[in-house]
Amino acid sequence: MNKQTDTDINGLAHARQLIELEAAALKNMAEGLDDNFTKACARILACQGTVVLTGMGKAGLIAQKISSTLTSTGTPSTFLHPAEAIHGDLGVLRRNDLVIALSYSGASEEIVRLIGLVKQLEVPMIAITGKGDSPLSKHSDLTLNLGDLEEICPHGLAPSTSTTCMLAMGDAIAINVMQLRNFSSEDYARFHPGGTLGRQLVTVDQAALFTRGKPLPVAEDNLNLREAITTAEINTEMRHGCIILIDDTGKLSGLITDGDLRRAMKTNGQAFLDQPVKTLMTKTPTVVQPTTLAAEAMAILHKHRIDELPVVDKQGYPVGLIDIQDVLSLKVLQ
Repeated sequence: MNKQTDTDINGLAHARQLIELEAAALKNMAEGLDDNFTKACARILACQGTVVLTGMGKAGLIAQKISSTLTSTGTPSTFLHPAEAIHGDLGVLRRNDLVIALSYSGASEEIVRLIGLVKQLEVPMIAITGKGDSPLSKHSDLTLNLGDLEEICPHGLAPSTSTTCMLAMGDAIAINVMQLRNFSSEDYARFHPGGTLGRQLVTVDQAALFTRGKPLPVAEDNLNLREAITTAEINTEMRHGCIILIDDTGKLSGLITDGDLRRAMKTNGQAFLDQPVKTLMTKTPTVVQPTTLAAEAMAILHKHRIDELPVVDKQGYPVGLIDIQDVLSLKVLQ
C-alpha cells in the first residue's frame, strides 16, 4: 500500500512540475510582448473581410480553436488547411482578408509553400511563431514571437509548450479584439442561442416574445369598461387576457386583466361595465422593455403570478405584450 502511495505522489509531483514549466513559458511570453501585439489586434479589428487562420499539425488544431473563438466574439474567421490550400482551398482567400499563420519553427514545408501563394494574392499575413528569423517571420507583415521555448516532452519533440503558448496568444488576441469592438454579453448570447449562456442572456426582443407592430388590445383610460372592451377588440383581432390602457399622450397608464373583470362583476353585477376604467385598472403595472432579459421576464411572470406582461419602450409607450405561453415555449431557463 505504501509503495503504491509513493508512486502516486511521485506522479503528481512530476505532473505539477510539467504544468509549472508551461506556466513559466507563458509568463516569459507575456513579458516579451511588444507593440506588434497591439498592431496585430488593430489589423484584425480593421479587417474588412475574413480573418483566415492556418497551421499544420498540432499548430493547425490550435489555429482552428483560435478561429472559432474569433468568430464567436464578433470577428468573421475561418480555418485554411495549408496542405489543402494548394489543391483548391486557396480560393477562400480574398484581398480584403487577413491571414494568421501558426508555426513554431516558421519553416514547415506546407507553411513555407503557402507564404508565396498568399503573397501572390496580396493578402496581408501575421505570423505566430517562436523563430524570428524563420521564413514565415521574414515574409509576414507582423510577427508575434512566442519566444525561445522548450517542449515539456522528454524528447523535445511533441508540441506541448509551444501549442499552449500559441493558444494563449490566440485567446489574448481574440479577447482584446472583442473588447475593442465593445462586444457585449448580449452580443455573445446572440451568437450562442443554443448554449446555456445564450438562453440566459437572450433579451425579450431577441427571443421574439412579441412581434413589433402587432395590434395590441389598447384603449384610452378615460373610457368606461364597456367602451374600453369594445375599443380593445377593435384594435386587435387576437384574444388577450388583459386590456392595455393609455393616457392622452399614448403612454401606458394602467392594465385591466380578466381577474379584475371577475372581481368587479362579483362586486357590482352588470353595472360594472359602466364603471370608469380608472377605478378598476392597476395603475403603473409591472412592465418590461425590449432589452429586458427573457429569463427576467419569465421570473417576473412567476413572481407576480400573472399571465401577460406589457412591453414598453424607454419613453413608456406600449410596443408589445408577452404571454406566459410564449416564454414557456422557449424554455429560457433550462
